[in-house]
Amino acid sequence: MQEIMEHPNAVADAVLEQIKGVVGAKGYTIDPDEIAPLCQSWRDNWQGWVPMVVKPANVAEVAAVVAICADSGTPIVPQGGNTGLTGGSQPHDSGAEIIISTTRMNKVREIDTVNNTMTVEAGCILAGLQDAAAAADRLFPLSLAAEGTCQIGGNLSTNAGGTQVLRYGNARNLVLGLEVVLPDGRIWDGLRGLRKDNTGYDLKQLFIGAEGTLGIITAAVLKLFPKPTEVQTALVAVPEPAASLTLLDRATEAVGEQVTAF
Repeated sequence: MQEIMEHPNAVADAVLEQIKGVVGAKGYTIDPDEIAPLCQSWRDNWQGWVPMVVKPANVAEVAAVVAICADSGTPIVPQGGNTGLTGGSQPHDSGAEIIISTTRMNKVREIDTVNNTMTVEAGCILAGLQDAAAAADRLFPLSLAAEGTCQIGGNLSTNAGGTQVLRYGNARNLVLGLEVVLPDGRIWDGLRGLRKDNTGYDLKQLFIGAEGTLGIITAAVLKLFPKPTEVQTALVAVPEPAASLTLLDRATEAVGEQVTAF
């Protein structure tokens, strides 16, 4: 802990005080014991440091904090569940950045079983969204190893693939609308569940997979699907890797898009 506490605070005190005024006592931490795990990579090959982790409660607070950082030139590291293995959600060790965590933005705003959509905030845990969809007799198909701790905002920011890409696609294929805070603090409102939309550029796709470099995703409208009535799993041994591709081709010819994973 002594080593961590020796890292400098390179963010102006005035900036930190402004941020505290926006998010309130529950919306930030400067406790080194709480900050340290959020700055450590899962592979233990990188330890960054920030003087503050900000935990906004809503999009307005995110926008206000981002605007303060933009005006002061303070770099931001957006962070969801911090489950990535490549260091993308870790700060560097200069103490010049702040982390904006979406942990408190964890509400399912709406489930529409007619349009088969779910409107959710970025801090929702993926497994929780799967459960919410199942409770409405629907399926949200994105599934991956970290689903018990990863957040949907991070899943979209990294365009997560998961185990069911063959049938349902990557994360970007499961999104109808987004709400995003831009780097200057403005809010881009594309939070719509319209399925047939041929009006110009599909701007939401710029933010999906951008890892927070173009803005912070704060909410999304996600596609839901009917729950499968039956799932069958087979274990097939093949003599060589090339044979697995032949097997996949034949399975797809036989049952089409019902092949979920391979």
